[in-house]
Amino acid sequence: MTPAAVAIGMLQVVVLVAVAPVLAGVMRTIRSRLEGRQGPSPLQPWRDLRKLLRKERLITQQASWVFVLAPLVLVASTLTVAAVIPTVATTTLLGDAVDLIGVVYLLLTGTVVLALAGLDTGTAFGGMGSSRAMTIAALAEPAALLAIFAVSLRAGSSSLAAIAETTLSDPVGLASPETLLAFGAVAVVTLAESGRLPIDNPSTHLELTMIHEAMILEYAGPDLGLVEFAAQLRLTLFLTLICTLFIPWGMATTATAAAVGIGVAAWLVKVLLLGAAVAILEVGLAKVRLFRVPELLAAAFILSFLAVVVSFFLQ
Repeated sequence: MTPAAVAIGMLQVVVLVAVAPVLAGVMRTIRSRLEGRQGPSPLQPWRDLRKLLRKERLITQQASWVFVLAPLVLVASTLTVAAVIPTVATTTLLGDAVDLIGVVYLLLTGTVVLALAGLDTGTAFGGMGSSRAMTIAALAEPAALLAIFAVSLRAGSSSLAAIAETTLSDPVGLASPETLLAFGAVAVVTLAESGRLPIDNPSTHLELTMIHEAMILEYAGPDLGLVEFAAQLRLTLFLTLICTLFIPWGMATTATAAAVGIGVAAWLVKVLLLGAAVAILEVGLAKVRLFRVPELLAAAFILSFLAVVVSFFLQ
């Protein structure tokens, strides 16, 4: 762990924390404009977070320590991922020890903790949302792991830094069938894990359709602010993983200030473009029925399985 790696890790946390709410605001603004509405400012999520953090903390009497600690664990796990993954440079805080499988399960930790918090209050909505969230996670994780395996075969390692460096040295490999199939699977998993359409609707409060919102109905004040911030940061992290795995151009391969600055600018452009693409996609899509979600995630699993099979045949 070199001083340069520590500095880059701290820079990544600062940049991701600053950009995550803005990205959510930009996506909300794009959806509003495409739907013919004025919409809020892209900075509105930051204003909402500031308002929530200033409110009084309220905890239901039926809650235990699980409900109290869940927002902190959720934020801590996402910030850990933000610090260690290669975002603006291939130089990472933990070097080659940043395993893609470990990153995925660190993000899954937040999903499990939030599901436990939803069950902890004993409400019908909380239990319903937790059940739905864990069902989606159980279906999405196998697809994500197979896609990771397919992508890591070309690099010979599941290290994010190694995968990014391999792609930078051999960009033609991105046009290979296994990479395109893995990209499709990871894209579907990203929509599922971040609670976006057509899997979930982050702006709904209808009991028949909500998943993420059902688990956090009992949260208020600062705790709700932490949960909302973690959700915004998770979306940014999933989009960042797509950038690192499939479009790593612009990432700094050296720890110089100029290279890292270019890496920050390139990452910001790529994440904003991906966020805009997701927002545009959501305008044209309707939320699928809950019983059709397994079919969509099964399609992602098939894509990732085909990516693994094709990679073995083409090697």
